[in-house]
Amino acid sequence: MAENKTKATDASVDDFLSRVEPEQRRIDGRRVCEMMARITGEPPVMWGPSIIGFGSTQYRYDSGREGVIARIGFSPRKAQLVFYLAVDVPGRDALLAKLGKYSTSKACLYIRKLADVDMAVLETLIAGSWAYESAI
Repeated sequence: MAENKTKATDASVDDFLSRVEPEQRRIDGRRVCEMMARITGEPPVMWGPSIIGFGSTQYRYDSGREGVIARIGFSPRKAQLVFYLAVDVPGRDALLAKLGKYSTSKACLYIRKLADVDMAVLETLIAGSWAYESAI
């Protein structure tokens, strides 16, 4: 079975964030990192070369594939902030309706800049995802 390529590393989160471009993405990335650390009580850890994760959890798919991933995380990519949060959280759709400008895929939340969203709603989404992931 293939090994998971995205693993926790010893790379410095601060060094990674200092290289993020453009500048506004770097500023937003630091703000999100501080918020997630406060909400989770966990230190930020680099997962692979570009994901900042908090906590870890085991997963196992019906196919038998299993591994360890960050419980929640984000990546400050050049075009947008990508959030890796639980999708089955009760009340998630109602919160997303209040969030502001965003897009989603099956498992990711995409935000171009924090100024486009309601930060209280984003914090509630992050806290809800952390609590949900803790309960399963």
